[in-house]
Amino acid sequence: MRAKISALSRLRIGVDGEGVTTLVAFMFCPLDCKYCLNPQTLSDSYPFKEYTPEELYMELKKDELYFLATGGGVTFGGGEPLLNHLFIKEFRTVCGEQWKINLETCLNVPTSFLEDVIPVVDSYLIDIKDMDPGIYSSYTGKDNGKVLENLRILSEKGLADKCVIRIPEIPAYNTKEDIARSEAAVRELGFERIDKFKYNVEYAKRKRNL
Repeated sequence: MRAKISALSRLRIGVDGEGVTTLVAFMFCPLDCKYCLNPQTLSDSYPFKEYTPEELYMELKKDELYFLATGGGVTFGGGEPLLNHLFIKEFRTVCGEQWKINLETCLNVPTSFLEDVIPVVDSYLIDIKDMDPGIYSSYTGKDNGKVLENLRILSEKGLADKCVIRIPEIPAYNTKEDIARSEAAVRELGFERIDKFKYNVEYAKRKRNL
């Protein structure tokens, strides 16, 4: 089993999970967000490396002391990491139980992909964009039905406390009132850890023009 990975970012603190983490950015995403911050993951035309779970473990093992000392570990992002659900499941078998595994995900994948990794993931960083289907579709080019279904699955399984729900202010797409409605909707589902922030549109535009 091999996965295409666009980048590894080591020794990160406080941005994508507890403790010291290493971000593993998978290639490809089901969305086409207008202000995508990682356009290099969307096409094979950008450089990437392929790893097996064993090869990735050996590459990341250099940071094990930091992981164990701080309660950190690996954050799988992208792109969309859940497109590589079987890889992540196998990686847990290889790395063992001591490292934390975090996911940065949009959750817009089949529920079976999410259910595959629930036993091996410690925390979820979920960017829902906006809970309004019209706003979501206009920004991502996709429907958010799978996102809502997967949020319900996490809530019903008692995993809401392992999730941080990210609700961005997306200039020209949603308003502070829309964000408040999105926050109320996810709180109604049982999620209490909410991260509201504003997209840096100019930075995203520069990235897409590379």
